[in-house]
Amino acid sequence: MTVVNDRRDASTKTAYDGDARTAIASRLLKGSSSRSFDPIVELDWEAPLEEGKYFLPPHVISLYGTDLWNAMTEEERIELSRQEMAHVLSVGIWFENLLNRALLLRLMREDPAAATSHYELTEMGDECRHMTMFGKVIERSGARPYMMRPVDRAAMYALPLVMRGTMLWVITLVGEELFDALQREMRTDPQLQPIVARLMQIHVTEEARHIGFARDGVMRRKPIRGRFETLVAANLHGLGGPVFRRLFTNPQMYKRAGIADPRQAARIARANPYFHETTVKAFAPLASFLRQADLMGPLGERLWRRSGFLP
Repeated sequence: MTVVNDRRDASTKTAYDGDARTAIASRLLKGSSSRSFDPIVELDWEAPLEEGKYFLPPHVISLYGTDLWNAMTEEERIELSRQEMAHVLSVGIWFENLLNRALLLRLMREDPAAATSHYELTEMGDECRHMTMFGKVIERSGARPYMMRPVDRAAMYALPLVMRGTMLWVITLVGEELFDALQREMRTDPQLQPIVARLMQIHVTEEARHIGFARDGVMRRKPIRGRFETLVAANLHGLGGPVFRRLFTNPQMYKRAGIADPRQAARIARANPYFHETTVKAFAPLASFLRQADLMGPLGERLWRRSGFLP
């Protein structure tokens, strides 16, 4: 079946390759049927947390290597890792909720019999399980979830309305690849709590399909997208830089971890060269792909660099 979505009229020099997109979706559907996980079954919710193990590896924690970090006891460092993990998973829940709502709106315009529609429905099912898994791990860790501010909720309500064409897939990649790059490194760290390590293994496996689908969506549109679509998609993703910089150093995390001056801790984290190294490493695969897709515009690049995600 040839997918007609995202096509231009017959006068367009290069046609959208709907057959190839359908083939990708069909392959991912088969992969989903054989490599999907139910977190309620896959994670051992009854196992006790292991004494002395971290909820994120120390070297990726925002204050790692600073004077403030060096003055902490081991128990205080582990508590900070618990709070940063809970915050990261909370942000993951927010984003996967956003992606599902954008895909639901997209499905109103798509052919319900197309393989691409079927894979998008499958991906939404994956994301629902991920949100459940994230929430249960936060609860199991003994932390509390972090809630969105009113301004964040307003943005989340509005964003699905503009997530169309290339922008849909670029925003998807911004939300997924930053975490995926770090999880691939962290999931085998021997200092990690087993329940968190298993969460990361499941998430990396299933997100690989989502990332592949989004990257293919970007590249399929590359020959047919117009100048305006390219200009918008190549630059607006840069707004993710200051947003993630603020989220990754949320003073509320430091307050819950018992740090006396949480705002000062956030300033220290933002200036921390070790944390800068971590954020650059997280963004590197996506930055490379955006350049390959001719979607790293001057404003987008400037915003990511000023926020510490580019060297």
